[in-house]
Amino acid sequence: MVKSRDEVLKVLEDWGNSVANAVLNNEEPILEIPARTLSNTIWDPKKKMLVLGPEKVRRRFLDLKESKRFMQTMLMFKLIVQAIREGVYPTIRDLYYNGKHTMEFKADVINRVIRENTWDEQSESNAVIEDIEVATGILREEMGLSADVKGKVVGPIIVRSKGFEIDATKLGDTALSLPPNPDDLDIVKVEANYVLVIEKDAIFQRLNREGFWNKESCLLITAKGMPDRATRRFVRRLNEEYNLPIYVLTDGDPYGWYIYSVYKSGSIKLSYESDRLATPEAKFVGVTATDIRGYKISDEYVIKATDRDLKRAQELLRYPWFQSDHWKREIELFLRTKKK
Repeated sequence: MVKSRDEVLKVLEDWGNSVANAVLNNEEPILEIPARTLSNTIWDPKKKMLVLGPEKVRRRFLDLKESKRFMQTMLMFKLIVQAIREGVYPTIRDLYYNGKHTMEFKADVINRVIRENTWDEQSESNAVIEDIEVATGILREEMGLSADVKGKVVGPIIVRSKGFEIDATKLGDTALSLPPNPDDLDIVKVEANYVLVIEKDAIFQRLNREGFWNKESCLLITAKGMPDRATRRFVRRLNEEYNLPIYVLTDGDPYGWYIYSVYKSGSIKLSYESDRLATPEAKFVGVTATDIRGYKISDEYVIKATDRDLKRAQELLRYPWFQSDHWKREIELFLRTKKK
């Protein structure tokens, strides 16, 4: 990301002006936004990652089914542009609250007052921000927006943030929390042999307490479950800039396996960001369905799969990026044994 704040503002204003000009010309404003859907997510075998396809959704102002999402998009757009003009760097949570209010209008046809919230849940406003990103080509981080970050790292790495150097080997039993935009983090020195990305925070903490990173001279990273953008970006940087091998350890179930695929290949929702966030060279170290048998894991540590788990496994079998013989064998074994 190299765009200055002024460049970002110019791109956003041009996009907003195209909508305003339609209104000034007595034309219906229509937003064309690339579709962030499974059907428009393409598996690129050469890149080994998910990429966004060519399909677009047309959000029409005069279409009752699309009018609310049109309104939400323009409201969020206004809040973002206003923040940039004022030199403010809001969180996506701030924008959710700043834009949330109840609209009231009278519907003459049914002779009653209708009250409608601009949005109810933060997931709605977050999705609108992603729509604006993909429509304008300006990333959230470039807009100066930040989000709560779940990522932590510990091990032989020294980073510089806002002029202060932090050594991630000297934090006791704690770990270094990643910033909302890891590209702002200056990596001073890395002396690790590899990176171990861990799904579960509890496992991360245990390995940290036991000094695994010191014995192995490696970095331990966790995002406490499904990884956020910042953690994925940091992992990508370590692989791309320092040529560190990336290994991923997850639970032995379809949800853990999908988390691995998000680190490696990208996600459906953010396929437009795969070039920044995915790490195609990442390798899976476990836990697989085969591991449960191969390592003779005791029954006291094995759980019966739920219907939800089985349904998720069936979904993975349909994803193109899970079509290797290895993954098909593992998922089919999981469906037969119904154990995780």
